[in-house]
Amino acid sequence: MERPPRPPEAPVTEPQPPAAASEEPAAEGGPAEPPAGLWDRMKSDPQYAPEHLALEAVRRLGPEAKRWVELSRARQPGVPPDELARRVTRRFVNLARLSGAVSGAAGLPGAVVDVGVLAWTQARMVLHVAAAYGIEPTHNDRATDLLVLQKVHKAAETARLALGVAAGRERAGALFGQPVAAGRTFLRLGVKLAQMAGVGAAKRMVAKVVPGAGVVFGTWANSAATKDLARRTQALYRQPRLPRPRNGEGT
Repeated sequence: MERPPRPPEAPVTEPQPPAAASEEPAAEGGPAEPPAGLWDRMKSDPQYAPEHLALEAVRRLGPEAKRWVELSRARQPGVPPDELARRVTRRFVNLARLSGAVSGAAGLPGAVVDVGVLAWTQARMVLHVAAAYGIEPTHNDRATDLLVLQKVHKAAETARLALGVAAGRERAGALFGQPVAAGRTFLRLGVKLAQMAGVGAAKRMVAKVVPGAGVVFGTWANSAATKDLARRTQALYRQPRLPRPRNGEGT
């Protein structure tokens, strides 16, 4: 009498170690590049382009940075602030390097777009580093920090004054409409954004579009500028923050 066939044996699998938590949890929500409305404001008002970018960055990217650090702390409660700052710096330096490689092959218009995207990427990094050190990334003071860290203004007071002017012009533009500038004004916008992003003066931006050298220079310049900004940002936010005096105090 034949025996019934034996059921197939389940394949033997070795136990796998638990998946490690992602080192850099994504807390997406903010746009990866300046939104169209911001480009319109900057093109129509290039003199205050850095201020417009800083205001919009805090509004749109501050909440993203806040969610990111909350998620990071939930996954790894004991991770030191310096380690969080290191991780997020590496992430955004890589994004800045990629941006430089792409724009370098796209000619002068691409270079203007690149420095805008680079300044936006750097703003994301600054806000994430602030969050890593327990600094509120959605506070209006972060726009002031951005302008001082990116060397648009030397002092916080002048940065706040310029931000107030830019905010007023933004409200006026929303009320009466914003004419879109072109030609030399577009080049002026590129120079202002290049200065904000630490790429340098106009000749350095133009050098990025030299055939053959553009991609290499764009990659190097963006990476170097972003690393330099990261060092200044960590030095600022690593220090204890003293509360600002209320009206009538300290006078």
